[in-house]
Amino acid sequence: MKTKILLLFLIISTSLSAQILEPVKWSVTENKTSENTMELRYSATIDEGWHLYSNILPDGGPLATEVTYSILEGVELDGALLADRDAIEEYSGVFSMVLNNFKDNVTFVQRLKLLSPQYKIAGEVRYMACDNGTCIPPTTVGFEFASSPNDLLTVVDESVALDPASIEGWETVAEEIEEIDDSLAEKESLFYIFIASFIGGLLALLTPCVWPMIPMTVGFFLKKSGSKRKAIVRAIMYGVAIIVIYLLLGLFITTIFGASALNDLSTNAWFNIFFFLLLVVFAASFFGAFDLTLPASWTTKIDAKADATTGFLSILLMAFTLALVSFSCTGPIIGTLLVEAASSGVTIGPAVGMFGFSLALALPFALFAMFPTLIKSLPKSGGWLNSVKVVLAFIELALALKFLSVADLAYGWGVLPRETFLTLWIVIFFLLGLYLLGLIQFKHDSKPAYLSVTRLFLAIISLAFSIYMLPGLWGAPLKAISAFAPPMSTQTFNLSQHSTETVFDDYDKAAAYAKEQGKPMFVDFTGYGCVNCRKMEASVFMDEKVKALLNNEYVMVTLYVDDKTKLPEPVVVEEYGKTITLKTYGDKWSYLQRHKFGANAQPYYILLSSDGKPLASPYGYNEDVDDFVEFLNKGISKHR
Repeated sequence: MKTKILLLFLIISTSLSAQILEPVKWSVTENKTSENTMELRYSATIDEGWHLYSNILPDGGPLATEVTYSILEGVELDGALLADRDAIEEYSGVFSMVLNNFKDNVTFVQRLKLLSPQYKIAGEVRYMACDNGTCIPPTTVGFEFASSPNDLLTVVDESVALDPASIEGWETVAEEIEEIDDSLAEKESLFYIFIASFIGGLLALLTPCVWPMIPMTVGFFLKKSGSKRKAIVRAIMYGVAIIVIYLLLGLFITTIFGASALNDLSTNAWFNIFFFLLLVVFAASFFGAFDLTLPASWTTKIDAKADATTGFLSILLMAFTLALVSFSCTGPIIGTLLVEAASSGVTIGPAVGMFGFSLALALPFALFAMFPTLIKSLPKSGGWLNSVKVVLAFIELALALKFLSVADLAYGWGVLPRETFLTLWIVIFFLLGLYLLGLIQFKHDSKPAYLSVTRLFLAIISLAFSIYMLPGLWGAPLKAISAFAPPMSTQTFNLSQHSTETVFDDYDKAAAYAKEQGKPMFVDFTGYGCVNCRKMEASVFMDEKVKALLNNEYVMVTLYVDDKTKLPEPVVVEEYGKTITLKTYGDKWSYLQRHKFGANAQPYYILLSSDGKPLASPYGYNEDVDDFVEFLNKGISKHR
């Protein structure tokens, strides 16, 4: 989120608390359709924001939903397992393939032929689900049916019983993790949303659509006769009215859509294409190709109403006039803020964003309405306002490429790999630097008599930023913009080799080695089918500081919860009053995560002392390298 503040010059995580997630609820029922046929219906209800992978996926991707049968007596399968609706097709840049999934709910239907009046059926549904930040490991739901309830038989493999309490290092530490209160991720996210939005409001204030409204506002309040005390009260009411209008917009979006729905929308390919085109159109307008304004009759009528009415209604109408008049300049800033706030995953993010934006916008208007004589100290409207507009146009072009990149990754077009994206950004900010130096002019510009210190400093920043991005063309990580550039996996030419090699893939061996060496452990619960795990490995683990800390300070172990390698012999454990059988190494590591840490989502990173005690709150999907380095350093300090 900190990098989003950088883009606010340019306009603009959570730590994962221990918890067992169960985003998919299953109901398995039988239905006799005729004398010789029947159906088994596997109905899944999926939590909002999550998706269940389909039963039809290409090889090399995440785990598909599958149904396996341990007993089929008196029946035989009739056809394939079919879903009652079409799956959603989404391209995964990580797996380089189209993946099918379902949201909200789906029912899979399996037809069977009855070969005998007496039948027995037993089996399990195995599935995997993800949201935008985490995945749950492959999970099974058992079922059994028989022609007579007395014939039901639970099949238990001949397995070795396991008591986790008897294994050193497997004791539960979930309560200890909850007591470590060093995770302020949501508070920090809200804080950065507010700060980023506040900066966006200050930028909007400097646009040609908003700045000229300041003297108009002062003129409106000067026309209203009354004492100085009443003038101050009206000015405060005016500032509050501006905040209320924008805050209601944020609350309306949050209430109607919800942050999770907006987050889904922000990752939707068609939405990103639309937003790309919208920002390009706004940028062309700011460059002077054409003017984008709302119908003058709208603002004229509202302005006339404001003059004709009294009290808070007239002040509210004046504030609404400001919102309408400034829309052509504030629209792209507000839109970008809402998308970024929703993408943070914090439910009230859009409302907090609108509050920060409107507060920055309202403060100057309220102050100048309160003390009209201050207006004399303001610089007059002129060519500098058009310069602000052009600078915003360059920034909007850069932001537009970010949205195009999301769509490009979604559909796998390959038109905007990382080096192409960086090349365009280098050119955009280089041209911005030349413009600020006065070497480029646009339609409505007037050549400045001299180069101001402000323009010089901004030009230096813009040109330096272009030079900073140059090494990225050959594979440099460019951490400052890693949240915006396409992933390193799209880089076709890379001279830099960044990787963190896992030393252990077995928890018990890693724990023994950590105890022998007196080092803390870095435990990575991941999955072959976990998209966000791959993103973390590509954007965070390849960083040199992260690599050095993991290789030199920690004993690192990576545990794949969907590893299908069979255990030497199945293991039976008791969990939540039920007997379950661990058949694969993935089952074993998934059970370890649930039992010891009280969590089942991936990616899940936990730091342990050499005796298996937690050193910091768990870390989830968050591609901010600085946050991850802070997380690792916290564990080192605690261990020492």
